[in-house]
Amino acid sequence: MAIGGLISHRNFGSFIGSGKVCQAELAISHHREEQSAIAFARYVRGTVFYQKFHSRMANSFSAPNSSSSFTCATIKAASYHWRDHPVSIFLHSGQTPHTLSRCGSKGRCGCYLASDPSRGSWFQPSDKVKIGTGNGQCKKYEYVKVKRTRGYYKSEEYDVTEAEVGSLASSGGPNEAVLFEGNVQETSPWWESFPKRWVMVLLCFSAFLLCNMDRVNMSIAILPMSQQYNWNSATVGLIQSSFFWGYLLTQILGGVWADKIGGKLVLGFGVVWWSIATVLTPIAARIGLPCLLVMRAFMGIGEGVAMPAMNNILSKWIPVSERSRSLALVYSGMYLGSVTGLAVSPILIHNFGWPSVFYSFGSLGSIWFALWLRKAYSSPKEDPELTAQEKRVILGGSISKDSVSVIPWRLILSKAPVWALIISHFCHNWGTFILLTWMPTYYNQVLKFNLTEAGLFCVLPWLTMAVFANLGGWIADTLVSRGLSITAVRKIMQSIGFLGPAFFLTQLGHVRTPSMAVLCMACSQGSDAFSQSGLYSNHQDIGPRYAGVLLGLSNTAGVLAGVFGTAATGYILQRGSWDDVFKVAVALYIIGTLVWNFFSTGEKVLD
Repeated sequence: MAIGGLISHRNFGSFIGSGKVCQAELAISHHREEQSAIAFARYVRGTVFYQKFHSRMANSFSAPNSSSSFTCATIKAASYHWRDHPVSIFLHSGQTPHTLSRCGSKGRCGCYLASDPSRGSWFQPSDKVKIGTGNGQCKKYEYVKVKRTRGYYKSEEYDVTEAEVGSLASSGGPNEAVLFEGNVQETSPWWESFPKRWVMVLLCFSAFLLCNMDRVNMSIAILPMSQQYNWNSATVGLIQSSFFWGYLLTQILGGVWADKIGGKLVLGFGVVWWSIATVLTPIAARIGLPCLLVMRAFMGIGEGVAMPAMNNILSKWIPVSERSRSLALVYSGMYLGSVTGLAVSPILIHNFGWPSVFYSFGSLGSIWFALWLRKAYSSPKEDPELTAQEKRVILGGSISKDSVSVIPWRLILSKAPVWALIISHFCHNWGTFILLTWMPTYYNQVLKFNLTEAGLFCVLPWLTMAVFANLGGWIADTLVSRGLSITAVRKIMQSIGFLGPAFFLTQLGHVRTPSMAVLCMACSQGSDAFSQSGLYSNHQDIGPRYAGVLLGLSNTAGVLAGVFGTAATGYILQRGSWDDVFKVAVALYIIGTLVWNFFSTGEKVLD
């Protein structure tokens, strides 16, 4: 399609077109002291957004030194393709245009626009302002005189749409149209330009949201279930603990699988597995207790691979400067999942019966899995839609992490930072599981809250953990971006995660009102959430290729701490008081602080 532009100080037009033929033409007219420049072009391919100018500059350039008032409209950047070379057009203030020429180089056309009053009243080449893609030397100048002024364009089988643009007077004098050669970035909807690495983070966040929703629903549904099936307290405790049988089994296995075959397959398997187990729970309960115990263990198998697989995925997708924020957001999905499960389950049970909790929560996994298959990849190298710019950000801010074929167990277990992770995870989870498991009992027995009030206040620690986890992640990444070493940042954040809960637990023995006791518990859990930017981020620091295995090892110790700590708390309460329970937790927090600060590091120790 041929396109013509007639330049004027009065009005402007624009049209859109596209074409396939390549042809260039330049016509220059000079008649009765009226001068116009008309450029025509046919383009190879692509969509064209160009500007058509209309001008009658009478008595403007009759002499080299004559002055001209040349008012230009605001013209948007125009882009087109000339022999596969992207070209963009810009307009900015400058001198009065005087000289126009064209030149050819190696079969390509280049037109130039500049200002130079000393060379008469027409146009000439300039290095600063350039039209077209020609990058060679100009071979000749051509001046064409015709008897009349006219401008035309041709269109072959293409629609031309007229659009108006407003005029804008230049405060700096006459304006000059300048065309630059370069890449043109096409605009796209915000959801298409959203960073893909944060899409992966949000998908992992939603997976962990479902994980804890499916886990905590049993703690609510077990009440009507025990009434229906006449279960005693021992049976209820057995059902609750059966989840951990499978959960312990797949912590290390999940990390090994993720590091070998990729986190996408492992996490997808885990969500599908535990979602099916959740849906089948009511059926298993009707069949009998042994079947229900097996189904809860199956659910633990699925959820056991979630954390190692997620850690493997984010170790490949997230650069170091964004690591703490991303992990904090994902883990806050667990906290919000607990809040959602505890809040929604009673409503569903009241209106539709206890089986509805398992059917509704479990079915959400199918929606997540459909999105996961479409959008997720184990590493940036596998994603064909990832932009080159984002790939540079990801790979430039992290270490290349290919899948491993053999796990060097001897090497891993010989490193002191690995053992610092394992011991610190154990100490951390002892206090965390005690607070989250025994908190309703503490509210009821010590603070004299009824069960409804106790359940309501149980939600508060999860909310504070979700808020403070993301706050800690932002602080940690900010410190790293400002030059503080990763080792120092991890030690600072984990020290807060240990000493904060230890301090607030010691204050519980001195408070006199229930409101202050609830505040201390909330602050304890809030400061505990800083651990997401400490030990929970450290697996990717010390061994990015083995991040799944490392988290599997440390989380196995953490789960054992939860199992043993919960049982030990019951034993202590039979012979002592709540102060004794809190003293044991505080002692382990202090031990974890010392081990962490002496032996942990933020540097890579496993290659």
